Amino acid sequence: MPVRGLWIFSHRPGECGTVKFSRRYPTVEKRAKGFNKSSYTPIPENEDLVNVLLRELGLTDDNKHFVDYRDNCSRITKTNVYSLTFPDGKLWPILAIPDGDFIYVCLPLVEQILTPTPPLISINSISEAFALLYGMKQFVDFRHSTVADISLRLAQLPLLVTQVCPLGTPVDTNLTAPPEILSSISTHLAYKTPAWRTSKQKGKAQIEVFITEKVNSTQYDKGDDSDTWQVYGTISCKCNLETINQNVIVGLNLPANGSPLQDILVHPCVTSIDSSMLISSSVAATDDSAFNGPYKFPFIPPFDLFQLCYYTSQVPVPPILGFYQMTDEGHQAQISVKLKLHESIKNGFDYCEAQIPFFNKGQMKHFEYKASHGQLEMSREKSRLLWVIGQKFPKSLEITLTGTVTFSSEKHPKDPVDPVCSGNTAYVKLFFRIPDYSLTGCYTDQHSIQVFSSAKPKIIASRELISSQYYIWNSKAPAPVLCRSFFD
Repeated sequence: MPVRGLWIFSHRPGECGTVKFSRRYPTVEKRAKGFNKSSYTPIPENEDLVNVLLRELGLTDDNKHFVDYRDNCSRITKTNVYSLTFPDGKLWPILAIPDGDFIYVCLPLVEQILTPTPPLISINSISEAFALLYGMKQFVDFRHSTVADISLRLAQLPLLVTQVCPLGTPVDTNLTAPPEILSSISTHLAYKTPAWRTSKQKGKAQIEVFITEKVNSTQYDKGDDSDTWQVYGTISCKCNLETINQNVIVGLNLPANGSPLQDILVHPCVTSIDSSMLISSSVAATDDSAFNGPYKFPFIPPFDLFQLCYYTSQVPVPPILGFYQMTDEGHQAQISVKLKLHESIKNGFDYCEAQIPFFNKGQMKHFEYKASHGQLEMSREKSRLLWVIGQKFPKSLEITLTGTVTFSSEKHPKDPVDPVCSGNTAYVKLFFRIPDYSLTGCYTDQHSIQVFSSAKPKIIASRELISSQYYIWNSKAPAPVLCRSFFD
């Protein structure tokens, strides 16, 4: 989605704001007039814009006292989106991110009338504008650069913005370009290549697509506390194509029983997309918003590895069901753990282990155990047990661990403590990775990737499932609850 303008303002206490970078897009401004109609407000001069913005942020010396419309309790600012008032009307939505001496500002295009003010969630360009501002911020203040480095980067920024945001439409939000690209911009522009494609790729044509799904789960093994789990997916791409301005379409497939993708957020380089994909939400009151495909993403690829899209999904079951019980008996703790791999999950891991931490109990002195599978180890700090399960579950898909842990009566200043895990409140945390597998069933193959060129690039597709925040709480004690049923 396009933006109407980009700015970087500099401000220091006791000084007036100055303009370090400014870029306006007249073609987008014409579109704003057509969409906003009577609610349209033109962009003022840079000096007027920075003065009003500083006053809105409360950064001017003559405006540090209480201002009713800005400082009263009824106004709660939850985002970095502001409305600025000028003689010609109100300019909204102004995105402003203060960072040190700089303020990064963007005005995205809103393709509707602005009165009444539409909800931010309905404006598609908001997320892309924030991503673009963050990319500018990362480039200007890369790794805490010196004043000289920042001045050099501000001088290079106009060329990079021309590359990543041609004609006001972001095609990439990664501005951390390598020095060779910066030095070659003027050379390649002589060949009339598109402004946002500054150099050709080298080597054999190749497209890589990586599907990474991370699963979160919180399990209690209690009737009144509901177990929760959810999948968060990322589609990453790396396109090495010899032709400049290459159009690519990546398609995602789901099996017949696959879980629909929801909350889809795409990279700015995506040129078009089915609107039904974007409105499929995990917070919908009903399942009417479910979109089962096909998932197609046409785009003009950036040079480096980039995230084509993000998504979530509500899968029917977690990959590993867990049961944990621990009882504290003075300087001893009795533990019992049972893990079961669901029969629908691929039984092949890169790694799989369960960590059993003990807080507020001192260091472990001795432990005795019986495990039906895998090996048990003590961590170096003597505060955790590491159950190394290995690369496969047994044929029964179920494993158990029981044991007794004895703790030292001596106290050490480095003993692990936790305000939540007191008494018998404790958990087991799982860490695993399953290669060539996704919990939603989502996959891509050579036939679902199209390149509009005579060259036939090599297609490399991979996927993986990784545990993220995977907790199994002690069912013998209270635990932090994410979801509790109202019916017993």
